[in-house]
Amino acid sequence: MNDVSRGTISLNRMQKVAYWFLIVGGLNWLLVGLLSWDIGEIFGGQEAIISRIVYVLVGLSALVALKSKSSMSSSSTPSSEMPSQI
Repeated sequence: MNDVSRGTISLNRMQKVAYWFLIVGGLNWLLVGLLSWDIGEIFGGQEAIISRIVYVLVGLSALVALKSKSSMSSSSTPSSEMPSQI
């Protein structure tokens, strides 16, 4: 039985979804920087509920990416090789 059929989402799957939301968010910032056009305009502007949901999902995806990056870096470095704190 896989993770989805048990009602849970695996971390790997969540990381993949977060990755794609980060791509969308990054492309949105590119469009804002180059063309002064926010992709949220398609959904009715920044005040539209769907735009706000997408913005929140992109932000949460960044937190997931930070969490997985920090857990990957701490698990890949043996404690004997960890730099000492100054």
